[in-house]
Amino acid sequence: MRDLSFGVIGWGYWGPKIARNLDNLQEAKVTMVADLDARRLAPLSVKYSEMRTTTQIEDVFHSDVDGVVIATPVRTHYQLAKGALLHGKHVLVEKPLTANVAEAEELVALAQERQRILMVGHTFEYNPAVNELRKLVQSGDLGKIYCIEAERLNLGLFRNDINVIWDLAPHDVSILLYLLGKRPVQIEVQAHAHLQPHIHDIAHLNLGFTDGMTAHIHVSWLHPSKIRRVTVIGNARMAVYDDTNPAEMLKIYNKGAHVHADPGVSYRFGEVTIPYNDWIEPLHLECEDFANAIRTGGQPRAHGGVGLEVVRVLAAVQEALEMQEGRSLSIQDYSRSSLSI
Repeated sequence: MRDLSFGVIGWGYWGPKIARNLDNLQEAKVTMVADLDARRLAPLSVKYSEMRTTTQIEDVFHSDVDGVVIATPVRTHYQLAKGALLHGKHVLVEKPLTANVAEAEELVALAQERQRILMVGHTFEYNPAVNELRKLVQSGDLGKIYCIEAERLNLGLFRNDINVIWDLAPHDVSILLYLLGKRPVQIEVQAHAHLQPHIHDIAHLNLGFTDGMTAHIHVSWLHPSKIRRVTVIGNARMAVYDDTNPAEMLKIYNKGAHVHADPGVSYRFGEVTIPYNDWIEPLHLECEDFANAIRTGGQPRAHGGVGLEVVRVLAAVQEALEMQEGRSLSIQDYSRSSLSI
């Protein structure tokens, strides 16, 4: 099995993290890094003498790397991913895949046409606790799912190129679609821009599904405490995934309520269980999936089609937000929206 070589475009927050995990894989190496800011690249030339650095993005496309990682602002994802695919490279794009549905659809089609891997950085789909939660949902262990509530709150990091929905909600939308294996059909949104005009920093998303299940996503750059939590409420049991609590990342509650005919409500308070999970860094598993897909030609878990579905939801949310009518919107009306953020 020959070594795979990777090029990373964008040496900001995510670029170094992905590069570290790719380098930790067997028979894999990051051999090239590109960034428009030469100052970011300077330490690399000293620390890794064998690594090539460049401020010319096209150098990566014309190199002999097998795969390209794109860890740049969202608005650049489409052009960079398209350029890499057209040059025969396999591509891993940070979330969200693109800034609108039409761009995402084009990239997915291009990857299929060129028989290249297109993958998106939905890192939480690789979290062992999220995978255990998915098993509970899919197997019916929690019973009929009434609703799911997701919270992703913190103080910062503020952005001026995208709003909090496009920055944080891709994580929770991807988790939601991964857990359920189905798309929402209705969306409502409330969002507010407190610190920067027209850049929403707090948002509430309400999603409806054909079977009556609902989901609520709350994202914020303006909360005092860091919260990353997903609560799944079923009629048999309930579960809470808390990404900020490594020791008890997933808890299953044998709790519930039942309505009697008399009428009346009875409550059940049972045990709380904490499943054991072998912890492996999700980003490592994501990078491993990317490398394996390149070698085998198989489809990675967070493939381009998954990224497209998340962008469809985000585009519908953005459309609803800009309409400012406060009513439910049918998501299929915007499934081919060209609205950009």
